[in-house]
Amino acid sequence: MARLDALLASLRDQGGSDLHLVAGSPPRMRCRGSLGVVEGQSEISDESLRAMMREIVSESQWRTYQGGWDLDFAYSVPGMARFRGNYLFQETGVAAVFRIIPDEILSLEDLELPAAIASLTQIEKGLVLVTGPTGSGKSTTLAAIIDAINRSHARHIVTIEDPVEFVHSNRKSVLSHREVGDHTRGFDAALRAVVRQDADVILVGEMRDRQTIALAITAAEMGLLVFGTLHTNSATKTVDRIIDAFPAAEQNQVRISLSESLAGVVSQLLLPTSDGKGRCAVHEILLRTQGLPNVIREGNTPMLNSIIQSGKALGMQSMDDALMACVKNGKVLPANAYAKAADKARFESLLPEEEKSAA
Repeated sequence: MARLDALLASLRDQGGSDLHLVAGSPPRMRCRGSLGVVEGQSEISDESLRAMMREIVSESQWRTYQGGWDLDFAYSVPGMARFRGNYLFQETGVAAVFRIIPDEILSLEDLELPAAIASLTQIEKGLVLVTGPTGSGKSTTLAAIIDAINRSHARHIVTIEDPVEFVHSNRKSVLSHREVGDHTRGFDAALRAVVRQDADVILVGEMRDRQTIALAITAAEMGLLVFGTLHTNSATKTVDRIIDAFPAAEQNQVRISLSESLAGVVSQLLLPTSDGKGRCAVHEILLRTQGLPNVIREGNTPMLNSIIQSGKALGMQSMDDALMACVKNGKVLPANAYAKAADKARFESLLPEEEKSAA
């Protein structure tokens, strides 16, 4: 048993999401969004931490870390869980961060996701983007969507990730999990190849660069259903982020391509629940309507908010509306919703008097 496994077991047993190891400091764990020292643990020296980190990776992975100063990988502990690991160097020496990947893939129903998100599993083509900051649960939501497709449709689903996180068993669909570095040279190479692999659905773990974004849009235009992620927190910023990834001379063409392929944007935040015992996912949802392509082609992204407001009957919702609903049904405290809201004035009246003055 690797020495790190005991710390990872503690992470799982205490319901934590991330384990932080830094040379010269005690291990820390993130639970329900808050980071704290792991009880009973003392600081780890650089030498000891290096030995612990070296023990769980291959020779080639360690060489990559030593040569490139960073390493992303997946680590499985049989009978416990899978973890997404990242190695880095920092001022006091080596460091590592592990995020737990639940053994069980939660369903759309388990996650209590809105029906509009579930409807995205029924479409056959287009680009669907699930966005939000790091740690907002994008991977968990996407895993639930892929699981729903896997259970209800006979399709070839190709996932391209760095590293592979959730591993799906074949049900009605056939899954091909491809890990960047082990199974393909990069996101762009895998996307170029996928059109020759009789794929129906593609999951792109992260749309990091212009080339990957362009290939994902092209695949959607060709009739595939493509799911991808971006680190944006609204539909408007998501569309702007995609267009701005390209040189000015190419942006008009990209707007046309995106207008023809974009099927939906789900922006997600995680907030502490009002009882302090967990976290609650809150979503902004944009779906494809007749007016969406024109808005994108014309570069009038502020109008996306109007499309969302007029599409409430279809299940569309703005982030502020979703936050307000969570406050009114008691899931989220007003102060936490206020901190994430775009229109903060709308939430001020809900704050206790002492918090209004601080706001």
